[in-house]
Amino acid sequence: MTRPTQNWHEHHTETLTTGQRAADRLRNGMGSWMFIGIFLALMVAWSIINTTAVAWDPYPYILLNLFLSMLAGLQGAILLIAARRQDALAAALAQHDFETNVSAKLEIEELMAINREQLALLRELRAQDTRPQ
Repeated sequence: MTRPTQNWHEHHTETLTTGQRAADRLRNGMGSWMFIGIFLALMVAWSIINTTAVAWDPYPYILLNLFLSMLAGLQGAILLIAARRQDALAAALAQHDFETNVSAKLEIEELMAINREQLALLRELRAQDTRPQ
């Protein structure tokens, strides 16, 4: 009674929608050191340019503040989408683990039953072998 094995994670990854893939990529990108470095470099460049050269957004950088507020709102939504997907993924993985454990338990019980039958046969053979002939 062998069951075909499948890589559950690969199967799940193949079923993702374009939006789910995009949310995962954005989440992974926003949670990286590269994003932090680029973000800090852009903030420094914005500040230097608007303080020294062309001051289209002079200090206290109200336009920058607007952009950062919009970015924070979008990041929050994207992170919530990704977190909700991660929760669904964890629940599906837990269900898969449960089904795998139940299947393994049934196979172990079947093997134990076979083992008990073999032990009974061995005891019977030993009992027959020890009887006087």
